[in-house]
Amino acid sequence: MSWLITGGAGYIGAHVARAMVEAGERVVVLDDLSSGAAERLPDGVELVRGSVADADTVAGALTEHGVTGVVHLAARKRVPESVADPLLYYRENVGGLGELLEAMVGAGVRRLVFSSSAAVYGSPDVPLVTEETPCLPVNPYGETKLAGEWLVRAVGRAHGLRSVCLRYFNVAGAASPELADRGAANVVPLFFERIDAGLPPVIFGDDYPTPDGTCVRDYVHVADLARAHLAAARELARGGPPEGDLTVNVGTGAGVSVREMAAAVAEATGRPLTPVVEARRAGDPPRVVASAALAAERLGFTARHGLAEMVSSAWEGWRATRP
Repeated sequence: MSWLITGGAGYIGAHVARAMVEAGERVVVLDDLSSGAAERLPDGVELVRGSVADADTVAGALTEHGVTGVVHLAARKRVPESVADPLLYYRENVGGLGELLEAMVGAGVRRLVFSSSAAVYGSPDVPLVTEETPCLPVNPYGETKLAGEWLVRAVGRAHGLRSVCLRYFNVAGAASPELADRGAANVVPLFFERIDAGLPPVIFGDDYPTPDGTCVRDYVHVADLARAHLAAARELARGGPPEGDLTVNVGTGAGVSVREMAAAVAEATGRPLTPVVEARRAGDPPRVVASAALAAERLGFTARHGLAEMVSSAWEGWRATRP
């Protein structure tokens, strides 16, 4: 098979591209480089520079490279930005997916791995979030990911598209320094940014009903996440899922509190700054931890990397990609 990876020059996308190439898959990347970097791509992987919203570019990439399956990661993903500009998020995340699916149908490409998010669940009040947990997103970003899942399934029913939707939990780490997350939107790089400035990490709220009072989340190493995409692609290459579509969580099944994460960051960086506590942020649920059972059962995927390796690899990449 030949796979088109949209957003394949981004933080997660480049890890997916590397994992698939190393496994012997044929890969081409479509990326507009608005947040990606061409130097992240493995040697020999061709980059088509463009947006999924550009129907002609997508159709050309599918036909010229003999693409038989798509891994769709290209999307906007900043929650505050989605709240401030929901029209942008619906236009790019849902509208862009629509353009991609239309091009796939026109080119006869019937296999899709879709990058979704645990944001579709909103603020679930359960010990472990399963794929059957009700989806009640609390921001436009989560809404667009859920709408994307609906659209993928509808096109599947209408046109015979087979799909695997991966609902990511919190992603961190780096397989190698040059592939590290270069932004500062997630908790680990936000802690690093504070430490570089000589400031203590900030914890938002320490009065939640959790063991240490801080929010608990499920963190998955980005290299493990890349392996989940490979497993999903191979399930599709075998002709599955038998029911036409499959949705699975990608996490570890283990919770890490914000205070525990701050301690892991202090250990990895050698800068034991005492965190400061500020008021809770609106909409932060106390605990969001994945049930990882279905991914293991249906895709044979389980995470391999622990918290210490996740944070130390992220710090190494942070230092390597900054002056």
